[in-house]
Amino acid sequence: MTTTPHNTRAKRMHELLTNALAPTHLLLIDESAQHRGHKGVEELKKSLIQKDSSAEHTSKDILETHFALEISATALNGLSRVKQHHRIYDIVADEFKTGLHSLRIKAI
Repeated sequence: MTTTPHNTRAKRMHELLTNALAPTHLLLIDESAQHRGHKGVEELKKSLIQKDSSAEHTSKDILETHFALEISATALNGLSRVKQHHRIYDIVADEFKTGLHSLRIKAI
């Protein structure tokens, strides 16, 4: 089962993970709304806007900060949980540079 999200950051992450891992199951859930108003999220949004006012980041990117990922992929089989997470974090590393704050991972 693979679901294709409509949000900007979510769509990019979905494509990156799909292209790199060819998952048989990929579910990416935007949990950002649960963290709105938290001091760290508000500071992150302000710093991104100040750092890059050239509109490299869309308003949706700035709001998409926290995700949960459920994934099953042969490419992750046989790896320890830590190595699975490192592999996934490496794939979406650029998203962390542009405002992604948290990615909760469940490899199944």
